[in-house]
Amino acid sequence: MCGIVAGLAQRDISKILIEGLHRLEYRGYDSAGVAVIDPAGELRRARAVGKVRALEDELREAPLSGAIGVAHTRWATHGRPAQHNAHPHLSSERVAVVHNGIIENHEALRGELEGAGYVFTSETDTEVVAHLVDRELCSGLALPEAVNAVTARLDGAFALAVMEQRNPELLVGARQGSPLVVGVGIDEHFIASDPLALLPVTDRFVYLDEGDMVAITPAGIQVLERTGDRDELTPVTREVVRYEHSVEAAGKGEYRHFMMKEIMEQPRVLSRTLAERLDPQGVRLEAFDVSRHSFLAADNGAEKGKQVVDVARLTQLFADVRQVQIIACGTSYHAGMVARYWLEEVAGIPAQVEVASEFRYRERVAAPGTLFLTLSQSGETADTLAALRDIQKLNREGPQAGHYLASLAICNVAGSSLVRESDLSLLTHAGPEIGVASTKAFTTQLVALMLTTLALRQAKGDGQTDDLLSRQLLMRLKDLPHVIEQSLALDGEIAQLAEKFMHRHHTLFLGRGSQYPIAMEGALKLKEISYIHAEAYAAGELKHGPLALIDEDMPVVAVAPMDDLMEKLKSNLQEVRARGGQLFVFADPEVSLKAGEGVHVVTVPGVCRFLAPIVYAVPLQLLSYHVAVLKGTDVDQPRNLAKSVTVE
Repeated sequence: MCGIVAGLAQRDISKILIEGLHRLEYRGYDSAGVAVIDPAGELRRARAVGKVRALEDELREAPLSGAIGVAHTRWATHGRPAQHNAHPHLSSERVAVVHNGIIENHEALRGELEGAGYVFTSETDTEVVAHLVDRELCSGLALPEAVNAVTARLDGAFALAVMEQRNPELLVGARQGSPLVVGVGIDEHFIASDPLALLPVTDRFVYLDEGDMVAITPAGIQVLERTGDRDELTPVTREVVRYEHSVEAAGKGEYRHFMMKEIMEQPRVLSRTLAERLDPQGVRLEAFDVSRHSFLAADNGAEKGKQVVDVARLTQLFADVRQVQIIACGTSYHAGMVARYWLEEVAGIPAQVEVASEFRYRERVAAPGTLFLTLSQSGETADTLAALRDIQKLNREGPQAGHYLASLAICNVAGSSLVRESDLSLLTHAGPEIGVASTKAFTTQLVALMLTTLALRQAKGDGQTDDLLSRQLLMRLKDLPHVIEQSLALDGEIAQLAEKFMHRHHTLFLGRGSQYPIAMEGALKLKEISYIHAEAYAAGELKHGPLALIDEDMPVVAVAPMDDLMEKLKSNLQEVRARGGQLFVFADPEVSLKAGEGVHVVTVPGVCRFLAPIVYAVPLQLLSYHVAVLKGTDVDQPRNLAKSVTVE
């Protein structure tokens, strides 16, 4: 995984590329590199191990300049972090390639190329692409055709940016399974893994479809679609989309870390997620967008280039839902686990939740009337996207293969592959999330999942009976941003509590019911950014093994809202104290738990039990943040991790 940025301009490109790398550093930060074709027509490259600032130091010593260039910040998959493994990779000192993804058949291709006399200088899978392009160029193909011929031979997922020393006015990009966008400027154009990289130079973007290529010249942008047996390239028009967030939205502002900024933004972004999606009758179904290929698009009423949902059809679709299959990874998986409780109790619909990487590789049976719901912050999560494509293929094979009713993506990025390839989408409107540990994306996903739950409930209602539960939840949702503000006011108290975790090596998190996934999320946050080993258990499972770990050196964090399981949770906590365990309890004001020796209680604002998981997630985010700061770890870019997981 990595971040790619490349461009062709009427000015020196190097500073634009370096700024782009800084903005993409959340995607990978073990090495970085840049290559340009200089004014003398020479292909020149600089690479450095570590973060982008190490590359900047190199460039201060030996500057590069040119009007065309490619750059890359790396998260290692093949080959250790080292200068010789850093991108860009070259062939014959005339082809430069940067790559995001994994070439699964690189070993066979390497053997073939070595047999043809090519010498490899890295352990990466990417270097085969550079040599293959060079060989196609030597056979007489132009660069776009050469890249097309090479990508036809690659197995796996990739996004590529390629330039050739002999043609300094041509930049080629290609995407297959990994994200790539084109930044549209005035007399200059760019390629990047994420629009964030290019916001200082443009706010207009073309999102490439799966299998697209792009050729950038001084004359403009030409998107090329592979047709037939992939030997032919056909020009195709793709919509130019204006980015909805400001440049400042991707900055830290007054905060020391992106993570704290994103935690503190939650009242505002939750308000944005709810805005114009509720009315006195319930959830407005117009909030669910449709892709341009969707069978749910309305025949009229749409602005030019914009698809509008057919509300009557969507209402019927939701009424036909008999089961929901939720697919996600990491933090999004925890959001899906919470939603299962809501869907079954509030909407009365059975729900299954599975990690995408497991769902993909087992035999599946689709129950009649199954809604396929995917969750992803970026909309480019490799396993989640592949799972969606798998079920779409299953649907094309016919009912005998098992048919899914429709696909719904809950996502934070409007132009992402997941959104564009699903029948329906519900955007979370969290804004750019840069910190690797997800915070505001998680809570906005939960809000979107509750909106989906209520929409399914109202579609199944008869429209005549007064739905007291729906009305109460709608009222509580409107008040939720204010309750989150109250939770954030606990920051100072939690910062002091964090000092008790500084020298711990392990932590156990406990929760019951819909708070069990929140305990899992709390454990994930702590281990991600503080490197403290943390695990979560359903509290009722404590005596089935984890209790053996409890002693005075094992902190136990519990989430304790006021619900039907409160008394049982108290019994579990007594089991911990009886064995000398140190308790850290985040509790509802009505829960009669008193602080004392070995028991630390943080009172969380009162909230209805359905929305409690959203509120209780916030203090656990603050706890992990402050522990990490005290331990001196890299909060925003924890070791070995990257934000957007675009490889399996």
